[in-house]
Amino acid sequence: MTDPVSRTILLLDIEKYSDRDDIEQAYLRRMLYDIADRTLESAGIDERLRLRADRGDSVMELIDANASVTALLRALLTEVPTQLRAVNRMASSSAQIRLRGVVATGYVAVDEHDGWVGSDLNHACRLLDAQLLRAALRERANDFALCVSEGVHMGIVRHDHPGIPAQDFHQVTVDSKNGTLRAWLHGPVPDGSAPGTDNDHREKGGTSVPGASSGERPAPRAEKGETPETGETPETGATQPPEAPAPEAPAPEARTPQASAAPAGAVFNFNGGTPSFGGSLVAGDQHGVSGGQVTGNVHLGTSGGESA
Repeated sequence: MTDPVSRTILLLDIEKYSDRDDIEQAYLRRMLYDIADRTLESAGIDERLRLRADRGDSVMELIDANASVTALLRALLTEVPTQLRAVNRMASSSAQIRLRGVVATGYVAVDEHDGWVGSDLNHACRLLDAQLLRAALRERANDFALCVSEGVHMGIVRHDHPGIPAQDFHQVTVDSKNGTLRAWLHGPVPDGSAPGTDNDHREKGGTSVPGASSGERPAPRAEKGETPETGETPETGATQPPEAPAPEAPAPEARTPQASAAPAGAVFNFNGGTPSFGGSLVAGDQHGVSGGQVTGNVHLGTSGGESA
């Protein structure tokens, strides 16, 4: 692997590239290369000052540190939109090309397989893939969204060079697997992504239901004028006696099933036990005992056929 050297990193990526068929993808790749070449040439960066890597739907350029970053930014802000308008004007709706771009600086090494290695390059790739930059392009009327690293902003953008208006760049933060990255977005910041808000990949959990995971019952609601913890009134601090429980309603009395209407005459009801009478039961109409009830003429306490 070579020793890391200082380079300017330019990344350009095609929006919704995988949604196209093979013919359209081949056309978009040709347009991407053509736009990148024209832009770099207009910035005075020829092929001797850059090294290109093909990533299918994107292109990566490692630019010599002696090349002007100011000229590169100026070309990206003017030449790329012009080229995109010219291409899309003649292209069908399915072959429209829209680009996300990142400019960063850092140290990059080349390994024995001609691969590029460096944490600064990794950070630039994270910015290119950030949802914030994707959302910015979706909301743009034009076809290009550009983001620059913190270092590029500090060294170039904030000095308000001609053709690079500093007020058009806005600070953003991007969450990535490498941690939170600070960057500067050219143009309006997408809704919900301004500084001080949760930006980019934010986990949005639903509001938990109170007590749902703990198995606890909700605390009883305090009466008006009482604190929930002590039951004290805020004015006196005196503890209010608990209310007496409401008296229970008396249980309904057991009701004896109503017997059918008895015939006229004396009627005796016997509910359990063995009735005993002195004398004999004689004379008159005598009926058997049914259900503890005797009907008919009953003579008690005498003998013979005398009436009681």
